[in-house]
Amino acid sequence: MTLIGSHATVTGGLAAGGLGYAAEVGAEVIQVFVSNPRGWAAGPGDSSQDALLRESGIPVFIHATYLINLGSGNPDVAGKSAEAVAHALRRGSEIGARGVVVHTGSAIGWTSDPDDPVKSHWAKDKALRQVREIALPLLDKLADDDPDLLFEPMAGQGQMLCARAGDLAEYLGALEGHPKAGVCLDTCHMFAAGHDLTAPDGVAAMLGELDAAAGAGRVRLVHANDSKLGCGSKRDRHEAIGDGTIGTGPFGQLLCHPSLAQTPFVVETPGGKQGHTRDIATLKGLRSSSSATGRG
Repeated sequence: MTLIGSHATVTGGLAAGGLGYAAEVGAEVIQVFVSNPRGWAAGPGDSSQDALLRESGIPVFIHATYLINLGSGNPDVAGKSAEAVAHALRRGSEIGARGVVVHTGSAIGWTSDPDDPVKSHWAKDKALRQVREIALPLLDKLADDDPDLLFEPMAGQGQMLCARAGDLAEYLGALEGHPKAGVCLDTCHMFAAGHDLTAPDGVAAMLGELDAAAGAGRVRLVHANDSKLGCGSKRDRHEAIGDGTIGTGPFGQLLCHPSLAQTPFVVETPGGKQGHTRDIATLKGLRSSSSATGRG
């Protein structure tokens, strides 16, 4: 059965807050921050809370700080990004997380003229080489029971290294297709990047392109988010499930697609606890409908 949950606040402690939140919203899986999502500070954690979360049995994912950009042309940002990813992976091991989500990043900082096609290509090449230099050693250190490092393609604005599903071929290729390098698929990002999930074959086409680029079984987490804006907007604006321009239909298709049969779904939608409760219930209803028709 596809597990469905949400990002969880951890006020009161990673386990106390996260597990309490999960119980209130009906989450079967949670995603948490283990450091300030908009800063570089890395907290040491609490071993007692870590143990409680690890022993709870609920699957947990970590979302690393939003500031991380492994492809940045700014050496200071690149260095801090490497440290932040290493910290998140270490904390992931300590709490028994299944994966650590990190944005795929951009080539910003390598050239002052990103609109020049030649310079833009050169900048992307330099950025991907740096992603390789930073991420491969971290991936090689991971044991089988350590969390996977899950790369999340972005909405496509600016000099993003990875937005459309097909971009993952070059990105993961830079990482030699490492088995611990997975993908976090964000539905809002894919839609904003130009994959029309509302088209009759939109979901299947996107997942087909993704599997061709990344390989089967590479998606290990889905961020299930509707979109405030239309397809191809290149802007990351999450909306509650069914209230945005994607609608509920594509989520039902995603939940019953064979390639995502064992992949957890986590909502990052607005509305706080009440919104997450509603969106989790909506996805669970779609999951039940899929199972009833024999497609789930």
